[in-house]
Amino acid sequence: MNKHKITGEDLITAGFTEGKAIGSALKVLEQNYQELRRKDVLALFRKLVRYPENFLDDELLAEVAQDLIEKQKEADNAAIQLKVKADTYAVFGKEHIEQGAIDQMEVAMRLPVTVAGALMPDAHQGYGLPIGGVLAANNTIIPYAVGVDIGCRMALSVYDIPESHFLENESKYKKELLAWTKFGAGAGWQGKFRADHAILDRQEFNATPFIKELHDKAVAQLGTSGGGNHFTEWGIIEFIKADEQLNIKAGRYLALLTHSGSRGFGATIAGHYTKLAKQVCKLPKEAANLAYFDMNSAGGMEYWLAMNLAGDYASACHEVIHERLTKAIGGQVLAKVENHHNFAWKEMWNGQEVIVHRKGATPAGKDVMGIIPGSMTAPGFLVRGKGEISAINSASHGAGRQMSRTQAIKNITKAEMQQVLKDHGVTLIGAGLDEAPMAYKNIETVMAAQQELVDIVAQFTPKMVRMADDGSRED
Repeated sequence: MNKHKITGEDLITAGFTEGKAIGSALKVLEQNYQELRRKDVLALFRKLVRYPENFLDDELLAEVAQDLIEKQKEADNAAIQLKVKADTYAVFGKEHIEQGAIDQMEVAMRLPVTVAGALMPDAHQGYGLPIGGVLAANNTIIPYAVGVDIGCRMALSVYDIPESHFLENESKYKKELLAWTKFGAGAGWQGKFRADHAILDRQEFNATPFIKELHDKAVAQLGTSGGGNHFTEWGIIEFIKADEQLNIKAGRYLALLTHSGSRGFGATIAGHYTKLAKQVCKLPKEAANLAYFDMNSAGGMEYWLAMNLAGDYASACHEVIHERLTKAIGGQVLAKVENHHNFAWKEMWNGQEVIVHRKGATPAGKDVMGIIPGSMTAPGFLVRGKGEISAINSASHGAGRQMSRTQAIKNITKAEMQQVLKDHGVTLIGAGLDEAPMAYKNIETVMAAQQELVDIVAQFTPKMVRMADDGSRED
């Protein structure tokens, strides 16, 4: 057998589904494409399966294109129908939100299982539900409305260490930050540096063969951080007035702020269950990434268990980082606040239990504490939720991007980024141009758009930031 011959399995990998189109494609390949390079042919057929309408006049590929179009029509006819018109939903800071995110939210609101929705002022386009989108669904869980980085969260430790101590000992703080953090896709601890935590003994790791196989990855990556916008940073937090709930007096304190999620463990769960959801929940093309499970189905129960385990694992990663750095600097923690996004919760809405998906949105129920960061040079805010019903008890999870990663890399120079860091007195370790401060919206503008959602308790100013060395994406 010719090892370079393209097979039906190759076509399925390229995006074809079982059916007539594969047969006609293999016939055309056999008769016309034997002399071309394998990778060039596969690239052509990937384009064909994505845009078959563009090949209806092609002398060789018209029949395959027609078969693909007919197959898509069959799938559309069999798909779960969306509501004709999107339900109304609240949008905060609409003038600062790109149209792509609005369009994605409109589709999500047309799902037959949607009960309510809201869009936060940091919203921007993502996959499935927009980042900054909140969606309440009736007895259903949507993997891509949770997101790839399950349980991604912010964690803040406030120390009994004055600002002056940090400024006088920056080299020590940098040394410990480098010693006890790891970043980027695939990064993990080895040997004696591997962390021990009760999360690794959880029975849920034995719930299914799929989850069990991920245990070794979870062990290696415990206490590490992802790429992209994930960070660990030292900064100064200022309380203008004393806060009784946190038992902190007015003043300026050293603080540690971390942002990361469930690492490769959560990402693998997200990919696996999104694929399964798409197999059991056929939606029209524009809503395909919002495929869902009934909560009472086997897939729904498995994903719910895996999602919650990934969320607790993400929390454990932050706990390890904070404990190690706290021990290294010898400080006492006066207060600790943690909140997560990219998750789904069972909550009551108008007397009905619903599944609330917050993809890049912070829980902001009445008196619930949260952290909303800006960028590596912009302030972040410690907030207390107001429990705004129209926002489904939510707020933004950050400033939100105003440039895509590709746009940032094309339009921002290294010199410009270094100048902004210098102007703000920030020491940066790692990060790529895709995370430059200018790639993000103005955090002050975002906070102004959600005054009815949260009260500001304190302001955090970054001083020393560590991110993935290569600017790699979240994993």
